Formats: sequence, C-alpha cells, structure tokens
Amino acid sequence: MRHLYDRSHLNRTSSHRKALFSNLSEALFLHRRVITTLAKARQTRRFSERMITFARRGDVAARRHVLRYIRNREAIKKLFDELGPHFQHRDGGYTRIIKLGPRRGDGAPMAILELVGFDDAAAATTPKKESKSLLKAAQRASRTAKKAKETTEAAPEPEETEESTEDSDK
Repeated sequence: MRHLYDRSHLNRTSSHRKALFSNLSEALFLHRRVITTLAKARQTRRFSERMITFARRGDVAARRHVLRYIRNREAIKKLFDELGPHFQHRDGGYTRIIKLGPRRGDGAPMAILELVGFDDAAAATTPKKESKSLLKAAQRASRTAKKAKETTEAAPEPEETEESTEDSDK
C-alpha cells in the first residue's frame, strides 16, 4: 500500500534531494523564474511555498528556520524583505508551473517554475545554456500569461449612472 507516499525521490539520495530543492528555490527567490524538469519543478514548488509561508511571518524564528534549508544570505534577505510582504495577503499558491515540452537531448518534460504576481521577470533571467526552443517557449508562455491578465483586467464592471438611479427612484 502507498499510504503517505506522495514524494518523488528523483533518483537521488536524501541529502542530494535536499541540496537540489535548496538550490532551485534559492534561484527562484533571486530570479523569480527557473527553467527545470517538470518533476523537479513540482517538488521544488512544495519546498519553496513553505519557505515563502515562513517569510510571510517575518519573525526571527521563521528566518532561522528558513536558514536551516537555504544557506544563501542574499536569497534569504530577498525572501524576507521583498517576497514575504508581497505575498502577505495571499493564502498560498505563490508559484506557477508552465509546461514547455520535451527537452531536445533526452526528451525530459521541461517546465518553468515562477513566482506569481511578478510580470517583470523577463526571459533574460533564464539560464544561458538552455536551448533556443525552450527560451522561445518561455517567452511564448509569458506572453500568453500577460494576455490572460490583460483580458481579466480589461473587462470593466457596469457602472451605474445618475440617470439610471433617478429613473429607478420614480
């Protein structure tokens, strides 16, 4: 039976997995966007969202707890000074995963793991070693996310005019 067996081991030892999630979340906090495989993105999402929840608390105990897992002081500073206050009024769902398609070399499904609410995270922050097709797919995904945001903002709510309220009074 597979009770409470919901984590992927990613074919790594526990110390290697811990380092992987720490490094990927550190890059996510610094650059707001990371291109990685889909399986790593899904597991890193769980790890990084817990760290963001601690950053929302913002106290010394929470900072020390996060320091146990992420060793980069610059990433911790950015997490607690910028990201924590940014997500203060959001109840979870701090990251999104955008699927990109298979990697050219081995066919591994690739994805973008990015923080929600930061549209200025341009494709320039992506790693340079990625192939051109993945970068184009990332740019396409960011354009569709912007278009979706614009359409939701562009739908104005019907406003009541003074004439319509006067007519309803009569």
